[in-house]
Amino acid sequence: MTCPHLDEAGDPEPQTTEGCQECLAIGFTDWVHLRLCLTCGHVGCCDSSPYRHATAHFLDTSHPVIRSFQPGESWRWCYVDELVG
Repeated sequence: MTCPHLDEAGDPEPQTTEGCQECLAIGFTDWVHLRLCLTCGHVGCCDSSPYRHATAHFLDTSHPVIRSFQPGESWRWCYVDELVG
């Protein structure tokens, strides 16, 4: 099963390679995993992290697809259709 958001997702350069952008801005570095927005390249922490910045980014922007930003992982997630791609 697929969705148009996964099919049309881009491959932007990450805005940072240092970690979750919002966590770094507040001095927090204890996130669990990182996620990359495939619309704009925002790097945010996952829902297992205390601040859940990747999902917050989706809620603020409606950018629909993220991918894992963990070494060796390439799965993608569509927030709109709740599908892994």
